[in-house]
Amino acid sequence: MRVHLIKRQTIENFAYFHSNSHSSFEDWLQKVKEADWMKPMDIKKTFATADLLGNGSERVVFDIGGNNYRMVCKYHFGITNVRLFVRWIGTHADYDKLCKSKGQYTI
Repeated sequence: MRVHLIKRQTIENFAYFHSNSHSSFEDWLQKVKEADWMKPMDIKKTFATADLLGNGSERVVFDIGGNNYRMVCKYHFGITNVRLFVRWIGTHADYDKLCKSKGQYTI
């Protein structure tokens, strides 16, 4: 199924302020545009380093730019498409801080 990304602008804004990340996010966006996912494990076929979070959270953590950046997204598999919601973007160091403070994004 086709992936409907919500909100691409969030990614573009992050890449604008983190210019070193721009090409990595463009590559990620292109892969999502071409993706054909039928189930959550298909996400890992497109992005081998992605981590699907457990406990029915319907969340995935993407490693972007050689693991320099992390993005947390929520996904929903519908009848005709997959909706992928950008929930958080940051550097790997920011992600580590988020995990320590919230404890919710550990695998």
